[in-house]
Amino acid sequence: MKVSRIPEVPESDGNSPLMIGGNVTRQAITPDVESFNCAIVNFSKGARNKFHAHSGDQVLIITSGIGLVVTDDEQVEVRLGDVIHIPAGEKHWHGARAESAMSHITVTAKDSQTETLE
Repeated sequence: MKVSRIPEVPESDGNSPLMIGGNVTRQAITPDVESFNCAIVNFSKGARNKFHAHSGDQVLIITSGIGLVVTDDEQVEVRLGDVIHIPAGEKHWHGARAESAMSHITVTAKDSQTETLE
């Protein structure tokens, strides 16, 4: 068994060409697990990612703030305690609302690939 204590996990720069609108940091909370990726992603007010899709399913667990998860067909406001399942291949984006920072835990299969769609 391995225990990760989130306050002890260092934050790294999460800004990339996928991100827009503000600052993003990332905390890899299971770097040694072979079957899936799990990280905390922290979005400043208004920061989000661009429309994208994953080759495998994604689960988001909102840990603080207020954010949005958007697909071509739906926009959902999310907050602490919400769990979102995004099926493989679904075009979507997620991030913080303009008036609130937002953090979530993301879980994807280790071999899942991300395709930017905008």
